[in-house]
Amino acid sequence: MGLLLPGERKSVEPMAARLAPDNVRRMHQSLHHLVADAPWNDEEMLAQVRQQALPSMQRHGAVVAWIVDDTGFPKQGKHSVGVARQYCGQIGKHDNCQAAVSLSIATWSSSLPIAWRLYLPEQWCQDAAGRRRVGVPEEIAFQSKPEIALEQIQKAVRHEVPVGVVLADAAYGNNMQFRSGITEAGLQYAVGIISSTTVWPPGEEPLPPRPRKPGRGGTPKRLQRNTDHQPVSAKELALGLPTSAWKDIAWRQGSAGRLRSRFAAVRVRPAHRDYKRTEPHPVEWLLIEWPKSESEPTKYWLSTLPERIPLKALVKMAKHRWIVERDYEELKQELGLGHYEGRSWRGFHHHATLCIAAYGFLVAERSRFSPSARAGHIELSAPELPQRFRPRGSPRSSRTA
Repeated sequence: MGLLLPGERKSVEPMAARLAPDNVRRMHQSLHHLVADAPWNDEEMLAQVRQQALPSMQRHGAVVAWIVDDTGFPKQGKHSVGVARQYCGQIGKHDNCQAAVSLSIATWSSSLPIAWRLYLPEQWCQDAAGRRRVGVPEEIAFQSKPEIALEQIQKAVRHEVPVGVVLADAAYGNNMQFRSGITEAGLQYAVGIISSTTVWPPGEEPLPPRPRKPGRGGTPKRLQRNTDHQPVSAKELALGLPTSAWKDIAWRQGSAGRLRSRFAAVRVRPAHRDYKRTEPHPVEWLLIEWPKSESEPTKYWLSTLPERIPLKALVKMAKHRWIVERDYEELKQELGLGHYEGRSWRGFHHHATLCIAAYGFLVAERSRFSPSARAGHIELSAPELPQRFRPRGSPRSSRTA
């Protein structure tokens, strides 16, 4: 209730004052215990939220995508779990922050996070005293963000979550092990890559293994390249495409009209370290976006969607990752996802899980109505704060909103 009701700050103390203005201390202790100390399981809670919200989401269409993303939380000091100097998308630069990886399920009209894990930098994993201080479980070892995301995907497959195409940005999509893991899990993907990613142009592949030389042991099995036969970067391939390859595509309605851009798609083989392989990588789509206003292509994706998929459908799927950005905006601005003030591993995950539970309730409620009816905004009311209430750390002359 505290997370759903209006209020500028959704940390425990201001919520306690809004929920129980006549007995703030008792409510504060109760909420603090629930978030920081109570030994309930985050994964079990998120599974319950998914089971409650998913039927409502599916009234307006099937699950079409699983979306991998991460988000950062700027943080002062160095004692909160996982805090390190790293890239923070919220402020668009490297700074002191925490970062968490999530997996969301999405229909064309709604989405919901179903897995959430703090990214623990290597220096934290190696700091035994720091881990004990904030309660990091002993079984938690260092994992890169793509490794965390792939583990979340594998668990979702085991739990028989309705499948969708895996979408992710280039921070994940450029990782060959991540893409291979998705394929091994039986899923398709449309993931971002950087422009320097190498591929074999349409119809090309690595050279076959060298012939066996007499008296030189076993027959070579690895593929090869030479100075005249090399893969090209995605950017180089894009710049060499004929004008006829580029099509003007509109993929969805934005706030200022239909979103449109120029796209091309070609069938290529990824070239990542295939000189260590005995078989070439399978053929897949390379999708490229080149807006008319730009001097060169701006975005690239690799996708294992079917060979006969129309270009517009391929673009629409690759671009559907936008919906998770809306989730994070609402979770942070409306439900206080970034307002946790504690330092512990359990508290960080409990707070986020409860925010996602509140968001799941809102997603389910919205899904009861038609898209036009969901455009309205429902105002909720909360009791007035006690006259003299001030949260910790606020100026003596101010009151909380």
